[in-house]
Amino acid sequence: MADLLLGQVLSFAGDPFEAADAVRLDEAVVIEGGKIRALGAAGALRAAHPGAQVTDYGRSLISAGFVDAHVHYPQTAIIASWGKRLIDWLNLYTFPEEMRFADPAYAAEVAARYFDLALAHGTTSMCSYATIHPASVDAFFEAARSRGLRAFAGKTCMDRNAPDGLRDTAQSAYDDSKRLLQKWHGVDRLSYVITPRFSPTSTPEQLAAMGALWREYPDCLMQTHLSEQTDEIAWVKDLFPQSRDYLDTYETQGLLREGAVYGHAIHLTAREKSRLVEAGASLVHCPTSNTFIGSGLFDMGLARQLRVGLATDTGGGSSFSMLRTMAAAYEVGQLRGQALHPSQLWWLATQGSARALRAEHQIGNLAPGMEADLVVIDLASTPAIEQATRRAEDLWQAVFPTIMMGDDRAICAVWIGGQRQSVTGR
Repeated sequence: MADLLLGQVLSFAGDPFEAADAVRLDEAVVIEGGKIRALGAAGALRAAHPGAQVTDYGRSLISAGFVDAHVHYPQTAIIASWGKRLIDWLNLYTFPEEMRFADPAYAAEVAARYFDLALAHGTTSMCSYATIHPASVDAFFEAARSRGLRAFAGKTCMDRNAPDGLRDTAQSAYDDSKRLLQKWHGVDRLSYVITPRFSPTSTPEQLAAMGALWREYPDCLMQTHLSEQTDEIAWVKDLFPQSRDYLDTYETQGLLREGAVYGHAIHLTAREKSRLVEAGASLVHCPTSNTFIGSGLFDMGLARQLRVGLATDTGGGSSFSMLRTMAAAYEVGQLRGQALHPSQLWWLATQGSARALRAEHQIGNLAPGMEADLVVIDLASTPAIEQATRRAEDLWQAVFPTIMMGDDRAICAVWIGGQRQSVTGR
């Protein structure tokens, strides 16, 4: 039986970074068989689908669910840890926590908690790093599959500059990644992502092994980190003296082409920007992480040249909420003199992130044939937001207060694959 949802139905007919009329607003959306069947006027869709189950969300906003394009689910428990820059953060917080994922039961516990938190904040798809432990990948995908999610993840590969117990080898990283890829890639709504953590923790031999694996399975994504902090870039220069720049450490090993997804990418050279555009790679902006760890300010002007997504970067980021992440992206843009329109922020958190993950034909927008992952947003979820929304003269004046001040209280409902979910992460 079809479901008919009534409310302010937001979708994109184009890219708001390119066209001012990219946004479409309808009164209703029909869901059937796990897919979006139709959008339009409430009366017309009621008449066309007389047997549909009707849910009236009033003036709430109905949107594609949020897509978090760069997550470290194993860092769920260390989110909001105090006061360190990237390299110290890894050594003091991240690596000790990731050691615990040698225990499959602990990995399963954290994976379940992460998904509960993400869904409670309206995130319906995510792309995550696991740890070096194959069981951490199994835990993530098992939890995602049980919830019917479209999710992306891969075993993190590191063969140097990491503690004992968190290092693999070039060969074992290749073998483990290939085995996990063959086990999970394409199962239900799951996608394996080839995942070298970043150049400082991988030898050229390991990066080459990941490049070889990617050539064998070119339909997979490859994710890693790029130019997050200036001291990290200096470290890369010391470790790879033969390379032209940070991006070249990946490029020379076959890790730059369409389907490459680079997190952060703040301090790029002119050559790196040019090559990223030529290769058709994707970048992911992680604004709460970049400010929390003191990394720098992303150049959103790149969204006019590249596929750019948005992400919480749990747990270097300081929130599980894509609303808070949109607010941080707006603030970063202001500091760079790049005032982002609310439609651009919403695009980044939905269709933009889906495009960065090469999944824009499946998720991140509401259109006939798309997968029915939706979030319903209360645009008056707190007294402060309600009084601002009441003064709004158009859609975006009504939405913007929720972007800037909203949290999980704004999430009225989450639908996954056309099924309403019980949200338990609050």
